[in-house]
Amino acid sequence: MTEAVGVILLICPSGEDAFKLFKLFKLRRRSHTGPRTAGAKLGPVIGVRRVPELWRRHTLWYPLTYPLTGLALFAGSLLPALHAQGTRFGGVPDRPFDALAIVAIALQSVPLATCRRWPVASFTLVSLGFAVDQLRGYHTFAGAALAIVLFTTAARLERGRRLVAVAFSMVYVVLASLFPLLGGGEPLTGFVTFYLALVLLWALGAWLRATRAAEAERRRRVAEDTRTAERTRIARELHDVVTHHVTAMVVQAEAARYLTAKPERLDESLTAVTDTGRQALTDLRHLLDVLNPDHGTPSAGGLRTLVERTRRAGQPVEFTENGTAEPGGSAGPVAYRVVQEALTNALKHARGSRTDVRVHHGERETTVEVSTDPATVPTDSPGGSGRGLAGLRERVGVLGGDFSAVERADGGFHVRARIPAEHRS
Repeated sequence: MTEAVGVILLICPSGEDAFKLFKLFKLRRRSHTGPRTAGAKLGPVIGVRRVPELWRRHTLWYPLTYPLTGLALFAGSLLPALHAQGTRFGGVPDRPFDALAIVAIALQSVPLATCRRWPVASFTLVSLGFAVDQLRGYHTFAGAALAIVLFTTAARLERGRRLVAVAFSMVYVVLASLFPLLGGGEPLTGFVTFYLALVLLWALGAWLRATRAAEAERRRRVAEDTRTAERTRIARELHDVVTHHVTAMVVQAEAARYLTAKPERLDESLTAVTDTGRQALTDLRHLLDVLNPDHGTPSAGGLRTLVERTRRAGQPVEFTENGTAEPGGSAGPVAYRVVQEALTNALKHARGSRTDVRVHHGERETTVEVSTDPATVPTDSPGGSGRGLAGLRERVGVLGGDFSAVERADGGFHVRARIPAEHRS
């Protein structure tokens, strides 16, 4: 069976699979005449590690490996120099080639062309050819096909693997019992050893199939987790963008109902609604590009614009900013989202109450504090799901910071976030 090892590695479905088998066998070039040199140690390791790389350069040839292997075995078996040089099993004396020998060679070589598509059928035909080959004493070079097709069947067969293994084992026992009747001199240990070699090949193929299945499952889970994370990110961005602007528009539209007697104030309120709607559309267009790695994210530099829009919506806001956000860092965009969510909640639940926003950009961290006074009059709040605060807590936590949003003793609300500045997006 040793003549088939190189061929099995050749027909592995990918360079990674061949590399796995190399690692499993731990093939290393060893010198039996003296100590190994540094070059002798390094050479084989480099060769093994380059298997996947070299194989990728020849992937176009892979569909032809099985047919070409079968052709090589067929042609090699017909060479006079290789007569009776194949696998010897059963101890039957060598016999000169005849017409039946050609049939046995064809049965073992030709089915390799369809081994990838119909592994069980190919395995059956090759096993039949191998039995004829050994019972008649031809011992052809094509006998290596049995190891190849056995390994491939174990590696590719998805259903009925146990049934095939049991059926082959039963046939093997029947075949082994025929050799003594034909004058074979193989001892019992020889039959057992040969069977164990076949079992090893089957186990290697099954291991390779299981490894590929596990890798496919791992990639599927990674892809699913990535999609889930991206959907969560988009939902969070959508919440941050839409909730703020729509809340401001609702507040402004409700206020406009009470300004019909003051046309100048009514026009100002409706203009604010229009501007807010346009800004919402602009932000939504940016959101459509959120999957683009180069997509621009909001930064702390836009805080003053955000505060001014909130003031125009009717919310008195005192804003204080110390320091400058570090360009390219993650602290700036997260600080912007914290202030945006806090102002949105102030518009919802404490419309018209004083809101104090303080942002401090330090060397190591950015601190955001938003404090809202208690509502002075009952408000018809649009309500909320709490998703915004949960999203902020997640954003800040990912960067290793702290986030809190608590109700004050006097009924007001206080939001605080500490965002490390050394993290970069």
